[in-house]
Amino acid sequence: MFIFSAFYQLLRLLLRPRLVLVTENLALRQQLVVLHRSANRRRLRRRDRLFWIALSHLWQNWRSVLIIVKPETVIKWHRQGFRCYWRWKSRAVQVGRPKINLEIRELIRRISRENLTWGVPRIQAELQLLGYEIAESTVAKYRVRHRRPPSQNG
Repeated sequence: MFIFSAFYQLLRLLLRPRLVLVTENLALRQQLVVLHRSANRRRLRRRDRLFWIALSHLWQNWRSVLIIVKPETVIKWHRQGFRCYWRWKSRAVQVGRPKINLEIRELIRRISRENLTWGVPRIQAELQLLGYEIAESTVAKYRVRHRRPPSQNG
């Protein structure tokens, strides 16, 4: 029986393409490295996990040589990476309108402090003359509001 099994293995290796044999050898060597690295408990590093995820995409028969973890674990790692990638990809970059530069905000405040009688449209017109395209609502948001004296009616 042993001779028949050995002959079968030899025939199988001769008929296999060389790339498959090299890939299987690489997978087995990687598992040996993990086993030699950790004495009591198998600790897989991130690069080990990435290796098995990549191998699962590149080689169809990767499950047959995997010994140190279950194939479902490799699939779970891949799903976690996929979720992490899409969470990163779809993160909120910036919501709303872009912020106005601090220089322009300070300019709006300075103009409104130095010209107490100017309203929002006048300040916006002056900023346009200086080359800044800013909406009236933005000028109204950043201008300095002056306290008016209480009315004499009241």
